[in-house]
Amino acid sequence: MNLTHTDTADTRIITVDENRIDAAIAISFKDRMRELTDKGPARIVVDMEQVDFIDSSGLGAIVAAMKQVGADKSFELASLSGTVKKVFKLTRMDTVFTIHANVDTALGGGLANAS
Repeated sequence: MNLTHTDTADTRIITVDENRIDAAIAISFKDRMRELTDKGPARIVVDMEQVDFIDSSGLGAIVAAMKQVGADKSFELASLSGTVKKVFKLTRMDTVFTIHANVDTALGGGLANAS
């Protein structure tokens, strides 16, 4: 499972460097997300630009990652492809997650508040 991250003053951006989040990588996704979200800023934005397929196991892994983060941190998604966005709408997970068009949009509010 290939995840990378960068930090801004108040946000950790976690980039999913995979084109699929499915049953084959769901467990390693959750484990790696736990490592990246345990410490660091209180706001997490997951950049999913490279992900073009997600199955129910992958969706469950993302929900599990959000729950791992807990109520004291914000867990948001950005850059969902059309296919992935459709899965979120069909499962109504688009009402559970804050979803941004892209990472720049997600950071827009944070950058404005920082200056």
